[in-house]
Amino acid sequence: MIDPSTALAFSVFENRGVFALLIGSGVSRAAQIPTGWEVVLDLTRRVAALEGVQDQIDWAAWHQERFGEPPNYSKLLDALAQTAEERRSILHTVIEPTAEDIEEGRKTPTKAHKAIARLVRNGFIRVIITTNFDRLLENALRAEGVEPTVIKSDDDLQGAVPLVHTRCFVLKVHGDYLDTRLRNTEGELESYSPALNTVLDRILDEYGLVVCGWSADWDTALRAALTRAPNRRFPTFWASRGKPSPLAEDLLAQRAGRMIPISDADSFFEELERKVEIQSELQRPNPRSVEILVASIKKYLPRPEHRIQLADLVRNEVGNVRKQISDAGIGADAPWTPDEFRRRTARYEAILEPLARLFLTMGRWGDDHELALVTDVLRGFAELQFQPGNVTWGVLRTYPAVLLLYAYGIGAAKSGRYSALRRWLGTPLRSDRDETRKSAVERLFLWAWPGGEDNLWKNLAGLEQRKTALSDHLADVLVPIAERELLSAEDVELTFETFEVLASLAHLSNSTDKASIHAALQTQGQQNFVWAPVGRTGWHREARAAIMAEISEPETRQALLAAGFAGGDEEFMALCLDNIGRIMGRLSWF
Repeated sequence: MIDPSTALAFSVFENRGVFALLIGSGVSRAAQIPTGWEVVLDLTRRVAALEGVQDQIDWAAWHQERFGEPPNYSKLLDALAQTAEERRSILHTVIEPTAEDIEEGRKTPTKAHKAIARLVRNGFIRVIITTNFDRLLENALRAEGVEPTVIKSDDDLQGAVPLVHTRCFVLKVHGDYLDTRLRNTEGELESYSPALNTVLDRILDEYGLVVCGWSADWDTALRAALTRAPNRRFPTFWASRGKPSPLAEDLLAQRAGRMIPISDADSFFEELERKVEIQSELQRPNPRSVEILVASIKKYLPRPEHRIQLADLVRNEVGNVRKQISDAGIGADAPWTPDEFRRRTARYEAILEPLARLFLTMGRWGDDHELALVTDVLRGFAELQFQPGNVTWGVLRTYPAVLLLYAYGIGAAKSGRYSALRRWLGTPLRSDRDETRKSAVERLFLWAWPGGEDNLWKNLAGLEQRKTALSDHLADVLVPIAERELLSAEDVELTFETFEVLASLAHLSNSTDKASIHAALQTQGQQNFVWAPVGRTGWHREARAAIMAEISEPETRQALLAAGFAGGDEEFMALCLDNIGRIMGRLSWF
């Protein structure tokens, strides 16, 4: 039998983004934040001190002898703190690190928190349910450049980014230690609000589950949510230090889950990350080789005398890519299945990663002399001869061209090379079925590409409910590459979405004219715009506002016009941007 920890790592890797974590106080234990039982013993000791009793060997036994029953967390809190604010203050002293704690490494993110954050950064985990009040997880995520959507009360659910569109969704079912609305007595843990139950039910229905550091003993409402979850689409794994409680065993049996014995949360999550990373590395080229390629590109780009070496290096890598695609057996004769679609896209992405990094580098640091070279490569991947067989596989053969279109475009958008970006998006490309030519943005950008139908990309794990499945997947693939190569974690996603907005603008510039857009914008009804591809900015309001504000700046607007966007016509650009805004508004309704 395969070890359950190995089975978990395999499943997490193969089903990127479809496992949710459920973590409890055991994950924060190594940070020396007390578990619930340790808080109980501390409160018992404090009660005894007020009665003049000190230095007991077993505080639980003292409580049993003194009050005739074992100590109970809920009853102690009720007895010592009558209001939610008082209870919050008690927990604040337990959780909030002092200057001394920070200096000595206490009450700071543990190895488990950091491993979880890296799994999130790399797209393997998106959703985390936690019963913990502390903010160690949020701190670890931000240290990795991930800004989580944190839900700690019903108020946070109002207006939050939809679950399927967040890079990381953290649901703090018991609240946050700095918020008085936390839940920590038996009465408060018996039931959740309808809004919280709704989001919990959705997660437990649509995601697999990895449980660690949670005993299941105290949380009545959370147990009920796990019990009533109707589907078992993905498995449940329960990491337990020692024998689980009877309630935990019952839940595991109901979910047909697998138990994973562990020594502690730190080693469990570090081992999970290691095993997932091993599988990732097996699909990647030699990292050292890639770094040498990138370093060579940076050396050759600024020197005209090295253009031949630059061209040879890029074309050699293109040859490697073509050979690997041929060796991978990605032909058009295999029958269609969702699993085969996932396999093919993953192979294309792994094979193209080095070349995508080269294109990102050239887009970021080039000086336009490289445009002829990258354009020639793009044509080679986009203008393929028609191949009989499965239509989807035939279309997917041009997926490498889509990845390269984005890679160079993201780099150029980051550096403000608008003229190069406009020429890049306007690269004339032949159809595979006739000799007609259209611009690259009309052939390869989102649903303008024959393979860009979102329903196709919803076959990938974690994208089933996405409004912009292809755009979201391209972000998952290219954002980590851009982070490693060119951009800071803080602005890489914004740059990705800026490229998509500018590509939408270029698409409208090429596919329609000022009179047509003006006429469409004057019509009444829902379809009062000219349809064009737009990406994830359609639902990502915060990014949309930032990008549109930047484009509205006179300096940026003039630079885009000078580069040829909207044909250099300011009125045409204003109409195009208004049109794009309406498409995004329409998209956000669904």
